[in-house]
Amino acid sequence: MRMEASSSELKEKVIHIGRVSKTVKGGRNFRFTALVIVGDENGKVGKGLGKAAEIPDAIRKGIEDAKKNMIEVPLSHTTIPHESLGVFGAGQVLLKPAGEGTGVIAGGPVRAVMELAGIKDIRTKSIGTNNPNNVVNATMEALKALRSPAMVARIRGKSVDEIV
Repeated sequence: MRMEASSSELKEKVIHIGRVSKTVKGGRNFRFTALVIVGDENGKVGKGLGKAAEIPDAIRKGIEDAKKNMIEVPLSHTTIPHESLGVFGAGQVLLKPAGEGTGVIAGGPVRAVMELAGIKDIRTKSIGTNNPNNVVNATMEALKALRSPAMVARIRGKSVDEIV
């Protein structure tokens, strides 16, 4: 499921930049974490977390990490093939397919993942925590759980016509 993406048509979005401080003898040391989503808007999306002393370095590391953690999302026209619930920590994200023209009905972090995955019509609900890290991880889990009719047919040893 994991894939390496070296293509240049990838788009990236910074979801969250966190400031972390460490108190030392001479005062406080600040470092930054950047949560980044990378996708080709055509069924491939990845999430990365970069940490560094400077924000641009953290973003660059996050993008590199996201490219290493790309997943393939099965699409059904402009939406997803079926309902899916992703759970990560206290975060839960429910994804429901929607009819054409509905648009992306999603909050902050989930919206960015959906747009970069190339999903144009979907309804989502984020349940539990609103921590961006856990919400994005739960969304990725929900997307990993999706199965296209072709995948299900192959698993069951039947043709796609028998299943649909």
